[in-house]
Amino acid sequence: MIELNTLYYADYPAWAQRTAELLRSGCYAELDIEHLIAELTDMGKSERDELENRLVILLAHLLKWQYQYQTLSERWREFKGDSWRATIIAQRERIQKRLKNLRA
Repeated sequence: MIELNTLYYADYPAWAQRTAELLRSGCYAELDIEHLIAELTDMGKSERDELENRLVILLAHLLKWQYQYQTLSERWREFKGDSWRATIIAQRERIQKRLKNLRA
């Protein structure tokens, strides 16, 4: 059988599945600790990065709404800012979900 640390590079999904099996069965000595720690560390970082990305998108659209909406709606009668409004709502919902998951 292929070593777990080699499997990490060769077949990541298989590595993750085997790691989960080892954890469930309590076979801690067989774990690829180095890569497991790296994955857990990256997981937290990616969650923070995702939250930051959502906040940047929300802030950008709120600023557009605040400073560009009136000018554009005066220039083009048909401009209602529907896509901005939809993005603001969606980002708020996604941020709320991410924050809820962080607290859980």
